[in-house]
Amino acid sequence: MSKKGVLLVNLGTPNSPSVKDVRKYLREFLMDKYVIDLPYITRWLLVNVIIATFRAPKSAEIYKQLWTKEGSPLLIYGLKVQKLLQKKLGADIHVGFAMRYQNPPIKTAIKEFKDKGIDDLVVIPLYPQWASSSTKSSIEKVKEELVTNNYSPKVRFVENFVKNEKFIAAIAENGNKHWKTGKYDKVLFSYHGIPERHILKDCDNNHCKLDENCCSIYADKNRLCYRAQCYETSRLVAKAMNLKESDYEVAFQSRLETRARDPWLKPYSDVVTADFPKNGIKNVLAFSPSFIADCLETTIEVGDEFKEIFEENGGQNWQLVESLNESNLWIEALEELATKPS
Repeated sequence: MSKKGVLLVNLGTPNSPSVKDVRKYLREFLMDKYVIDLPYITRWLLVNVIIATFRAPKSAEIYKQLWTKEGSPLLIYGLKVQKLLQKKLGADIHVGFAMRYQNPPIKTAIKEFKDKGIDDLVVIPLYPQWASSSTKSSIEKVKEELVTNNYSPKVRFVENFVKNEKFIAAIAENGNKHWKTGKYDKVLFSYHGIPERHILKDCDNNHCKLDENCCSIYADKNRLCYRAQCYETSRLVAKAMNLKESDYEVAFQSRLETRARDPWLKPYSDVVTADFPKNGIKNVLAFSPSFIADCLETTIEVGDEFKEIFEENGGQNWQLVESLNESNLWIEALEELATKPS
């Protein structure tokens, strides 16, 4: 009888908000060829000479705002979800949790699965929408550690869970707590941005025009198109919340453009946020559906920084919808992903 396991993988977090630990995290994260897909020497100089040197102190100050007494929310919720899913699946299926960067490392989780004799493994990268800079990077790291450990279980990788009904329901449940109060004029679905060139690579230039005609339908031909997945997530959540198309907008945050000829996905969330009050939209409910747990990009960027931009431009009421964190529907969604192949 086979012994089953489930490995949950999230992106990562510094070990502490100190400049030293933040710099270490940034170096590991940004030196990943799937994150910054430039030649190694160019990437090394950019990350080690410029970004890690000058960005780490600023990032450390931001992480201090995010940090709790227990530590990083991303790690805290990851470990809680691991325990809750373990309870849901029962003792016959071992649930592990790891980070793509820093701790707990993937290599430790893989060794644990091997030591337990797990021969049927499901790997769930905790990124709702597939992207090479997150999902593919995590999958390739798992494959690398399997080889390193001379370990060959049967493996199933969950590419994304955009269309999982319980995942969508969990987001809608959190959103409706606020939307149904009637206090909001508009919903903003803000997704993490990536360079346009990443999507063109992932889609092999076969269909992608990076416009509405291209991404208005999500199907097999564009299943690896991150932008199409983001719009599909928004449509499904909007439907679950009974939103009209005019009730919401989709935009992309966290851009890091290094040169004019290297654009990131548009529209930009900060620009859309600034424009809302100018267009008479004074009360906004903001989601960050590319993240399943509270983190710097949700709590600080969307919750605080965008709120400040919104209010500076005349907005009155800005509300961030909490991430899924440890919600019951989210744990049920993970149970389905772990046990019912789509």
